[in-house]
Amino acid sequence: MANSERPSSENPLGTVSPLSDGDHAATAEADGTLKLVGVATPTNVAGGVLLAALRAWNRRRRSRKRERGDGSTDPTGKQETSPTHPSNIAKSGSTLTRPNISSKSTKDEVPTEESGSATDGQPAGTGPTSQAPINALANTDQSAETDRRDQTSKRPTGSPALPDPHQDSALPLARTNRAVSEADSIEARRATAHQGGGQKRIDAQHARGKLTARERIKRILDPDTFEELAPYIEHRHTGFGLEQQRHSGDGVVTGFGLIDGRRVAIFAQDFTVLGGSFSEVHSLKVGRLLEAATSSGFPIISLLDSVGARIQEGVWSLAGFGDLFWRNTQASGVVPQISLMLGPCAGGAVYSPGLTDFVVMTRGNSFMFITGPEVIRTVTGEEVDVETLGGASTHAAGSGVAHFVADDENCAFALTRRLLSYLPSNNVDAPPVLAPDDTLVPDVEALDRVIPESSQVPYDVRDAIGLIADSGSFLEVQTDFAPNAVVGFARLSGHVVAFVANQPSHLAGVLDIDASDKIARFIRFSDAFNIPIVTLIDCPGFLPGSGQEHQGIIRHGAKIVYAYSEATVPKISVVLRKAYGGAYIVMSSKMIRTDVCFAWPTAEIAVMGPKGAVNILYARQLASVEPNNRDAERARLENEFQERFNSPFVAASAGHIDDVIYPRETRARVTAALEFFKDKQTTQVPKKHGNIPL
Repeated sequence: MANSERPSSENPLGTVSPLSDGDHAATAEADGTLKLVGVATPTNVAGGVLLAALRAWNRRRRSRKRERGDGSTDPTGKQETSPTHPSNIAKSGSTLTRPNISSKSTKDEVPTEESGSATDGQPAGTGPTSQAPINALANTDQSAETDRRDQTSKRPTGSPALPDPHQDSALPLARTNRAVSEADSIEARRATAHQGGGQKRIDAQHARGKLTARERIKRILDPDTFEELAPYIEHRHTGFGLEQQRHSGDGVVTGFGLIDGRRVAIFAQDFTVLGGSFSEVHSLKVGRLLEAATSSGFPIISLLDSVGARIQEGVWSLAGFGDLFWRNTQASGVVPQISLMLGPCAGGAVYSPGLTDFVVMTRGNSFMFITGPEVIRTVTGEEVDVETLGGASTHAAGSGVAHFVADDENCAFALTRRLLSYLPSNNVDAPPVLAPDDTLVPDVEALDRVIPESSQVPYDVRDAIGLIADSGSFLEVQTDFAPNAVVGFARLSGHVVAFVANQPSHLAGVLDIDASDKIARFIRFSDAFNIPIVTLIDCPGFLPGSGQEHQGIIRHGAKIVYAYSEATVPKISVVLRKAYGGAYIVMSSKMIRTDVCFAWPTAEIAVMGPKGAVNILYARQLASVEPNNRDAERARLENEFQERFNSPFVAASAGHIDDVIYPRETRARVTAALEFFKDKQTTQVPKKHGNIPL
């Protein structure tokens, strides 16, 4: 201890210099009394033996003073204080221990006591009498109680009461009361957050036939599995009355839950809070959720019901949209993203669902458009209502933005749960597998009767899919958009597969711009999430016409080639009937690396059909035939061409078809091929990414 003086006959207690911050200084007064500067009273000192020794030593010293007749009071008339009082405990060399401060002092000046005088040349407290403290241990508890009462009686009037260690029994009750109060506060805050914009707005939401955000989450998830994130966060903006409209959660509910026992991330916009307008807080909460879901690998479900950007927040709202779009893009191909449109979605807000994998809309209540009817009327003079402009039917059949349409919200939730049952949680997992069920095996013999005898007669390709896949397992995607193509998910012996097919019952199954976009996007999604692709082909070619050419049928048709060529999952194709020209090449042909190509006996594989080929190849020959015999000669030439060029065995002999099979064998052969190629691995050419003709 720096600048300290050890005890001596002249200074029996010594002096102690001030200590570092948090310690307390001790000084010796001129009359020999020790004073602790800044020591709180009462103060506990560790070591019962030391306390007992000090008290005994003090009693012996006072006894000697009385024998000499020195009196028991100091010159000021103050009653002397026992050295066992915490204010008089000091450090002396290595004998004393620095006090452990437990509370603050309530006095400006700590009372002091006269120090003992030297007797027979010895400092007070030394020599034979110093053994007496050892015999005083039995009086420790009684002396401590006396000192406590003395100290209480000496507290100046009006000074704050000192803490009483004997009253600690009241603390557990105080803690309990405080815990109860905090629990009540949590419950109250939760209740407020669950009210959203208030009961009046909740009632208005119900009057429109719509549920609230929390009701929607509760219905789509497994019971009691929702774990909410950031329910109390509020916006920080002012102006236009925003400072008076702060709501817990700020109009969006985010969190995690389970669907059929599988983890999902979910968020729902709350229309009762400022119309569900997208804000800076929306961006923060949803962004954190998407980041967590992407890194953890589980699907993202968006329940959208919003008027668009929160205009009052200006650029902060727009910046939030940008961040959301970026996160949608980062999650694309990593985890499935499904958007449920349960109300309006206008302006820039529509690009978020546009970036997701599947969009589900409800009839009558959901709308999507960049500019609303009022803006269109002002700018162009066109009169259009919201349903025609951006309703469910418009986007399901016209634009292709919507993949599914539900009659109401409950149907949308059930549809979403079914869709998820076909999808893996992320791009590393395999799709969910169900145990094989013999009761789901279709009547495969009926496949022999699917194709009409005449190649000019249409049929519904969904009948063929239903007789190949497990019964009742086919879930069609984008049913109303580009109906000349059929895409969807199904199961084969419990395993998920993606079906792509031409639809002869609509436009004879030709490929046009919309069908090309529909097929290419579905192939790319299936490949991204490890779902094998089965293609059923009956296509006479691409749709001719100046309109298609001018709108870019070449560019759009190239998307199908790109998607099939890029896909690395197992690919199986079956030519049912027609496979002509460029349509045969782009529809999963052997040359674009399809793993197994089958053909039915009714397959026609050629550059074009017999009629067109005969008109070109035998034009001069037919012109030289008598008009009365020309039709018969044409029929003969067509049959000859069919046998020579269009037979599936011709393609099989060239190696472009792996096998010609009976229709009834299709389910078994496709299932076996998928089982064989389930562990398929491919080597990619090193590159940053390709440049698909968008």
